[in-house]
Amino acid sequence: MRITGGQWAGRTLAVPPGQGVRPTPDKVRQAIFNSLGEWIQGCTVLELFAGSGALSLECLSRGAESAVCVEKSSRHAGYLRRNIRALGANVEVRLGDAFKAGRQMTINFDLILADPPYGAKTAGQRSQSDAQQLLDDNELPLLLNTEGRLLLGHARRDEVEIPSPWRELKTLKHGDNWIRMLGLD
Repeated sequence: MRITGGQWAGRTLAVPPGQGVRPTPDKVRQAIFNSLGEWIQGCTVLELFAGSGALSLECLSRGAESAVCVEKSSRHAGYLRRNIRALGANVEVRLGDAFKAGRQMTINFDLILADPPYGAKTAGQRSQSDAQQLLDDNELPLLLNTEGRLLLGHARRDEVEIPSPWRELKTLKHGDNWIRMLGLD
């Protein structure tokens, strides 16, 4: 896994072995940042379910100001910290649950990134996935600046519902990886 663009383009990231982390693929990250373009410049970023921190580090490589990463696994956070040190990045790592992060933050962000573990196929029924739980969390919109964006990853087979106050700006589709770009009503 590597950074796909910006000042650290081509730099390799450490990723925990095994099935515990499903890093956002390089092609998907390229599509995300091609879509965001120059908008990312100077942004403050919150990454939930951070894993290796690839999304936040990609933001910083492309001109974001700072990032906060929330990761539940101390093992995975160790890989994240290793990546931060290797790049000399401006990232705060918080060890904890992504669903409790909103209650612990005292600042707002321009961009919230979340590519949580994928849920089960939900054809014909309401999703119970982590992605849906984030969308349903009343605290999450309070963390986003008025003109900010939420980028939420989920599996194509997981039919998430987008409730108010979210509005869909764009969906990036790459195989089974879907990234919803959302703003506030």
